[in-house]
Amino acid sequence: MTRELPRWLNAVLVLGTLATVVFLEIKRPLRKSRQGKLARDARNVAVSLMAAATVALAEKPVTAPLSLAVHQKRQGLLKMVRLPVALELLLCVALLDYTLYVWHYLTHKVPFLWRFHKPHHVDLDMDASTALRFHAGELLLSVPWRAAQVRLLGISPLGLALWQTLTLMEILFHHSNLRLPLAIERRLCRVIVTPRMHGIHHSVVQKETDSNWSTIFSWPDYLHGTLRLDVPQQEITVGVAAYQDPAQLTLGRILELPFCPEPPGVAPQRGAPSLSRTTLAG
Repeated sequence: MTRELPRWLNAVLVLGTLATVVFLEIKRPLRKSRQGKLARDARNVAVSLMAAATVALAEKPVTAPLSLAVHQKRQGLLKMVRLPVALELLLCVALLDYTLYVWHYLTHKVPFLWRFHKPHHVDLDMDASTALRFHAGELLLSVPWRAAQVRLLGISPLGLALWQTLTLMEILFHHSNLRLPLAIERRLCRVIVTPRMHGIHHSVVQKETDSNWSTIFSWPDYLHGTLRLDVPQQEITVGVAAYQDPAQLTLGRILELPFCPEPPGVAPQRGAPSLSRTTLAG
């Protein structure tokens, strides 16, 4: 429990997931692209590299020694009783995932945090590259939250590493532009977040954005009544209403977005859904 996942295993899992979803996006696209893919992907990769550097320089030096100290001193919720290793790891992943649901909710509802989360949402298309497109400022602001997760929950180094790897694999999957067979996705979304489910969260319609906050498992949305599965993907406009012009979304403008006032935009609305809120639409 004091050791992290081997680097080679982490690389195989993450890169294998990325290669698989990118290949399947090409074979079975879910939504039509609105921007040139090459330039957009290059822009998203540039933003993601800055985010990765921030994690390495600001988060890792805090959470790695903290999780080791927490484990060795038996601090936090999960250390109150001795649990079998497998059960503790499962609870680590579940509780970290749930508290990430709370953080995700806050990044939308606290105006200052939304400024830094918005660069993720203004992408006019949505695919695996969107999963990695987080502003470095958002990652920096999340460090105290991550430290609190580790300390209060009692997360071991292995539990933290396992959750981080599973989270990265899952966000690559549920941001992907992959059209799964509808019958399969309807079953999957009962357990984990899926592309159609998360696509609704990236809608310009505010009531749809304010749903499907989960990351790995979908149960937090079921628990809090924030699940939406009733919007067909072809009816979704991805992005933020005030940023629908591609000229607004150059690399430089994405990086300065948190520090600029949001331009006025018409808030799109959608009529009452004709489908059940628990029926995944095609």
